[in-house]
Amino acid sequence: MSNPVIVAIDGPSGTGKSSTSRAVAARLGLSYLDTGAMYRAMTWWMLSNGVDVSDTAAVAGHAGKPAIVSGTDPEAPSITVDGLDAAGPIRTQEVTDAVSAVSAVPEVRTRLVEIQRAVATAAPVGIVVEGRDIGTTVLPAATAKIYLTASPEARAARRSGELKGVQTVAETQAALVRRDAADSGRKTSPLARAEDAVEVDTTELTLEQVVERVVELVGEKRAAR
Repeated sequence: MSNPVIVAIDGPSGTGKSSTSRAVAARLGLSYLDTGAMYRAMTWWMLSNGVDVSDTAAVAGHAGKPAIVSGTDPEAPSITVDGLDAAGPIRTQEVTDAVSAVSAVPEVRTRLVEIQRAVATAAPVGIVVEGRDIGTTVLPAATAKIYLTASPEARAARRSGELKGVQTVAETQAALVRRDAADSGRKTSPLARAEDAVEVDTTELTLEQVVERVVELVGEKRAAR
């Protein structure tokens, strides 16, 4: 490929973003970046270091401290914080409950967007980047922009399955609604569909069907360039 391919995949939790993004990256031989994991890593660092995540000024003042490094292999994605493997710790309920508050702090977003753009630019062949503001803010000139959606019920069922019984489906759905509201309502880089993004509703589709659709869309966008 002469020009690196950049695929932006956005959408709320439970739509299949991570599974789809990793599979598409592997299928197309591209790198992969989970930006949500980076915000979780920042949140985990704040919690681990006693920073009050409800104190915006405190979070802003510490945003430049943690060294967050994301691996870009779609077959084995990794993330470290200050050299420590954070893949497990960032998925705890405590981090999930606090990540929207930390993500809303402008200084946090500025720092992580800078890192995300550097990673995307360094990908030799191209990259699939997943998140909530990739097509709108992080990589607005992406080759292809996809916005994944799904019914609240489907999203809750998927997330509840991932949590393995920690919450009921109803509790999970309520938590997703709260997070959607927080992420969509924040002033800095809210969760939103880019005007030129193609929306794919995954409610009734298998993972393979979603992957096929996204790969097809990427091919169309590359051909049109």
